[in-house]
Amino acid sequence: MKRLFAVSGVAAVLLLGGCLPSIGPDKEEIIQENEEQIEETVMIPDVQLKDEFYKTLTPFKKSASRGLVVSNIYTKYDIEEAEKGLMRLSAQHFDTKNHFLQEGQYIDAATAKAWLARKSTNEAGLNPPEAKGEDAEQSPIYLAHIIEQNYLTLTDEKKVRLSGVSIGLALNSVYYERGGRETTISDEELEKQGIAMADEIVSRMRAREGFQDIPIVIGLFKQEKRNAIVPGTYFATAFADKGKSAPSGWKEVNERYVLFPAPADIDNYREINTTFSNFKQDIDKYFPSFVNVIGKGFFKENRMESIAIDIPIQFFGKSEVIGFTQYLTSLIINYFPDIDVEVSITSVNGPEALIVKEAGSNEPFVHIYGY
Repeated sequence: MKRLFAVSGVAAVLLLGGCLPSIGPDKEEIIQENEEQIEETVMIPDVQLKDEFYKTLTPFKKSASRGLVVSNIYTKYDIEEAEKGLMRLSAQHFDTKNHFLQEGQYIDAATAKAWLARKSTNEAGLNPPEAKGEDAEQSPIYLAHIIEQNYLTLTDEKKVRLSGVSIGLALNSVYYERGGRETTISDEELEKQGIAMADEIVSRMRAREGFQDIPIVIGLFKQEKRNAIVPGTYFATAFADKGKSAPSGWKEVNERYVLFPAPADIDNYREINTTFSNFKQDIDKYFPSFVNVIGKGFFKENRMESIAIDIPIQFFGKSEVIGFTQYLTSLIINYFPDIDVEVSITSVNGPEALIVKEAGSNEPFVHIYGY
């Protein structure tokens, strides 16, 4: 089961505006440094579910560019992973123990739209000018969306200040033209364009007042095709330390999602594919008329760290659901002892049961809906 870690809560006052945020304790008034003259009370939650999760300030502040992500990123899987993956990259630089997460407040919707535009339609555009006809393949839209996350720390004076910014660049692996033609973009070209855009974005952020000494994490995210049922992943990352005008130390991010059962020609996943096939066969023995079982495995550094399994069922009756869930729980412990597992059992009536097991645990969390 997920463990809870308690940390003392802190009340603070947040000053909003164009300057870097400054927060004081217990509604203490701070000298106003912006034009809006707005004060807002925020709280730091007591509970941190897991060490790798960031605590967030409340009340929740939505991203300044919220709303663009749905129209710019193709699938719900990519939307979720672009944010989750950026948090994983951020944790390498901003410790989850003493940093708080807030959605991006500095790249607003107007700025994001300008940066995502083609150079031919907006001077600030980072995508190449539009070309027509046969030349259109040479000028695809590379940059689909910009994800911003802010990381704050608590000072000795019980004030919260901005201590880091992370920026994810969601890049198109396939460019869909208006006429329906598709252009596949090579990994090499995607990396080249992504690095050039990252350099420009960091330079623009540094030009803003107060951002000269804010560390910036950059991640390049390759989004999947429109009809994909597994998310894309970050493939490269770099860091711009305080005062640095460009990110440096680019390195590969070795992460990947794989759908199981996997194609037979994927040699790197042959062993886990065999394990998953045997797992499915044992399910079929329990219910011979069973429908398909689909798993989405997450690999990091070529090792599977977690798998999410969806199991739609056709039979009815709570006694059958309970019996099957108990049987399935024992299979999960035996087949996947060293990875995180989440199993969702559903029917035409909706969710039926949920099983969650942490790596190395023999005591999964099991919930049967309606009980």
